[in-house]
Amino acid sequence: MKSCNYLCCGVFVLFATFVSCLDLPAKSNRLNLLLVTVDDMSCDSVGVYGCELEGTTPTMDRLASQSLRFEHAHVTVGNCNPCRNVMFSGLISHNNKVEGFYKVTDPGWPHMVDLLQEAGYYAGIHGKVTHSSPYQPYGWDDDLTILPSGQKAHIKDAKAYGNSTSRGIEIAKKSGKPFFLSINISDPHKPFWSQVRGGGEDPYVPSRIFNAEEVPVPGFLFEDPEVREELALYYSSVRRADDCLNEILKALKKSGQWDNTMIVFLSDHGMPLPFAKTQLYHHSTRTPLMVRLPKVTEAGKVEKKHMVSIVDLLPTVLDALDVAKPRRLDGRSFYSILKGQQQKGRDFVIKEYNENAGRSRDPMRGIQTKTHLYLFNPWSNGERVFATATNGTVTCKRMVKLAEEDEQMNDRLELYRYRVPQELYHVKRDPDCLENLIEHPNHEKVRNRLMVLLEEWMVQTKDPLLECFQNRDEPDLVEAYIQKLEEESNLRRKKEKPSNKTQNSKKKS
Repeated sequence: MKSCNYLCCGVFVLFATFVSCLDLPAKSNRLNLLLVTVDDMSCDSVGVYGCELEGTTPTMDRLASQSLRFEHAHVTVGNCNPCRNVMFSGLISHNNKVEGFYKVTDPGWPHMVDLLQEAGYYAGIHGKVTHSSPYQPYGWDDDLTILPSGQKAHIKDAKAYGNSTSRGIEIAKKSGKPFFLSINISDPHKPFWSQVRGGGEDPYVPSRIFNAEEVPVPGFLFEDPEVREELALYYSSVRRADDCLNEILKALKKSGQWDNTMIVFLSDHGMPLPFAKTQLYHHSTRTPLMVRLPKVTEAGKVEKKHMVSIVDLLPTVLDALDVAKPRRLDGRSFYSILKGQQQKGRDFVIKEYNENAGRSRDPMRGIQTKTHLYLFNPWSNGERVFATATNGTVTCKRMVKLAEEDEQMNDRLELYRYRVPQELYHVKRDPDCLENLIEHPNHEKVRNRLMVLLEEWMVQTKDPLLECFQNRDEPDLVEAYIQKLEEESNLRRKKEKPSNKTQNSKKKS
């Protein structure tokens, strides 16, 4: 009997060992996620997206040849914090509560971090830490921007991005978990690269530097020597962002996880110059979305049929990683498109702007198809000046100076500052959004269709701006609503501002 027990035990141990060995590859083969963003880069600054300047993005172009590249991908808004929180929540800004640049300690929705950690993932982040969650500090396992020495990596140092990627992968490996790394490249966000910055030379030199004579001037800007100088610094910073991406991808390949990692690459919005950043125009929101999903996406394929939005990214990622989705989502998964399938209802995207980093409430809504863009600007009353992050740029200051003597430039400046309540553009013919067709009789049908679709979306998502939109022809009602929003923002600003007593105690300490 004793020998029988020993035999049974031996068989059990062998069976358990066999089962364990079967489980190990399954666990180790779970897909990782590498999510890489660049900051303030227009889509058409990338070579494969039609950049007129040769050599801006060799690494991005190479990644595109290894990925499925989306031709019609958009973020929801042209400023950072709201955009990234849409990306991580799968909810439009008025539903995820992060409409501006402030903390939301009780968002009431699960972040991508929460969902992937619950599924057994290690979650690390480098860069844009405070802008990548509703409040800070959030539940990331590691802020990889903080070096082992305790110092903070420089946001313009390409090598630091590669080192953080390697470190995050290694930590995940030691913990026996798949990794989710959110690596956020600072460039080409200002300050741009410059030979002289802060009284000395900028040590983080791009692998290629462009000069003012060779750079293209976007159609929504204007020809001017000073504008060209600023654009040269911008494009050199785009190249430095590409250098950062190169270090990140080299680290991934060196880790041996290249063929087991889903890579998602995009920009959070357009360039930090007038009529791009902090707006909802075509070049404000169009993003160079690339997805590489091993054994799923077709390398080098360009997806031109469907329009996708950043609000759709969370459910797509969760489907790709086989992780359960939360019940409440405004976005919907485009995983089937990654697999080469068709998806209905992909002929428009919704855009939403609410406020800037300075707490100025200038709400806007937009809807864009492949051919047209409709914008609703209830804040625009002919007197209120739009608060935008691009006012301090050389280009903006030059526009103000030239407008003193140039009537056409003055008209452009007036639109930049005051806008109009409604705008309609034929973006297929006029991607720079130069000709407003809102009153054009030949575009009445398309305008009405877009307004109906936008209203349906506002009803569906319980947009608080709905009543304002439905009464857009009643300026007094619209103005009263905007003033109410401004009062709420001012109240929030006062609550956030530390008292003199608190400030004095901080000075003493």
